[in-house]
Amino acid sequence: MVEKVKHKKITHTRLIISVVGLVATTVIIFVAVNSIKKQQDINSPPPTQTQPIQAITALGKIEPVGEVIQLAAPPNMGGNAKIVELLVKVGDTVEEGAIIAILDNHNLQKAAVAKAEQDIKVAEANLAIVKAGAKTGEIKAQQAIIEGLKAKLSGTIASNQAKIARLEVELVGEEKALTATIERLQAELTNAEREFQRYQSLAQDGAISDSELDSRRMTKETAQEKVKEAQANLEKIVASLAEEIKEAKAIANQEEITLNQDILEAEATLDKIKEVRDVEVTLAQQQVNQAIAVYQQTEEDLELTYVKAPVTSQVLEINARPGEIVDPESGIVDLGQTEQMIVVAEIYESDIAQVSLGQEAVI
Repeated sequence: MVEKVKHKKITHTRLIISVVGLVATTVIIFVAVNSIKKQQDINSPPPTQTQPIQAITALGKIEPVGEVIQLAAPPNMGGNAKIVELLVKVGDTVEEGAIIAILDNHNLQKAAVAKAEQDIKVAEANLAIVKAGAKTGEIKAQQAIIEGLKAKLSGTIASNQAKIARLEVELVGEEKALTATIERLQAELTNAEREFQRYQSLAQDGAISDSELDSRRMTKETAQEKVKEAQANLEKIVASLAEEIKEAKAIANQEEITLNQDILEAEATLDKIKEVRDVEVTLAQQQVNQAIAVYQQTEEDLELTYVKAPVTSQVLEINARPGEIVDPESGIVDLGQTEQMIVVAEIYESDIAQVSLGQEAVI
């Protein structure tokens, strides 16, 4: 994790500003002495016969070479970072990448990482399901539905054919029976007509009475009515059975069409169940990729809860402790590379003219 690092660097400009404001002048001896020497040559009064100064005493301090690092919390914490654990103390030497402190959102980010890991597993399982296609049980169940529909179709066809055949046989039988009845009645009618004609001749000759002739006329007319009634009944029964046969055929045809359509739909459903569509696989793969990306982001966020040393250095000062909110200006700790140190001395203005390049200093 790359931490936000603020640097404090000792510069010549800062040093010069300090000279203007203080009675004592702060200088970095090995850097600034050359400039001081040139100024001395310009401003020095003519040499006088004075007693040489044997030594100049000055206050000073030791600082690391280069810069002091102010180690702060990550900027994404919005200035609300709080320390829950501090792992160093003043004077400790820390290696590059060593954990200095842990921030208060650490546990929350650990939970987010765990959830992201589970989300990846769920997405990968879903991808495996999509690639595998439908379960064997689902395929067998759909196949059973298709077989059932085919069996129902066969049974329906057989039943309808039997019904139609029965009606056709019934029609033929009724037609034969009624035709025979009509033929018998027709014969009776013919016989009655002959008897009537014979009795009519006898009545004209006066051999029989009018009542006997009327009886024969009644017999003839009754036979005629029976023939007409039998013919009408034949037409009615034949028409009724023919209509029933026609309706049975229409129903059978519609049932066959419906069942065939059901079979086609069931077979299409089976194909759909078996099919593994590329678009579904692509979508499931994208869900896996998204879950992985979220996991990587949570890992990075978790890493930001650790405040680490950017370089191998020594802890110079602690600016925030466990339970405290980190000040964005001062940070958590000050770090410095103390393998090489410099001495910063404060020389009085009255003595500065006695300092020259190459002089020895005892620290």
